[in-house]
Amino acid sequence: MSTWVLGITGGIGSGKSTVARRFAELGIHRVDADQAARWVVEPGRPALQRIVERFGTHLLQDNGQLDRAALRQLIFADPPQRQWLEQLLHPLIAAEISQALAKAQSPYAILESPLLVESGQLRMTQRLLVVDSPEALQIERTMQRDGAAREQVQAIMAAQAAREERLRHAHEVICNDRDLSWLDQQVRQLHAFYLNLRGGQT
Repeated sequence: MSTWVLGITGGIGSGKSTVARRFAELGIHRVDADQAARWVVEPGRPALQRIVERFGTHLLQDNGQLDRAALRQLIFADPPQRQWLEQLLHPLIAAEISQALAKAQSPYAILESPLLVESGQLRMTQRLLVVDSPEALQIERTMQRDGAAREQVQAIMAAQAAREERLRHAHEVICNDRDLSWLDQQVRQLHAFYLNLRGGQT
């Protein structure tokens, strides 16, 4: 039986990574688009060279790694620069993701990505699960997790797809505003449901 792909997305601080980890613990092959995004800008990869040529060596840390936080700050304030970066990175990230998904041995695989809808990665999936949370909760969680300022979190949220847009594409939605045991139960129910799907279709 061929493996189909479940996309998991949600705004920053929604808990999508927690949900994806729960599926992985149930034996489901998990691909994290953020990891692919980190891998394509590793030292020695062509994308890093292009970024340094455009923005300067001050974006490199002492060990030669990209200072992702500095780059994020730079492009969030400048939409044309963000567009340039996305045009460079999105095809490279998509290629990495495809290779990682091709290794799946489980009945279905997960592609976890914060930019699933807006990056075009949705085309690589057969079904979409959106992890949703009240906005105030997203902001609090992210500030706690990253030590980020409220304004910075709000800027990141503004750059991600609008909640309505994500929900419009969703096949299933988990509203993650309760405790972890409740979340675990939701994942187990969905997992049982997904195991009975052929190609991600009911």
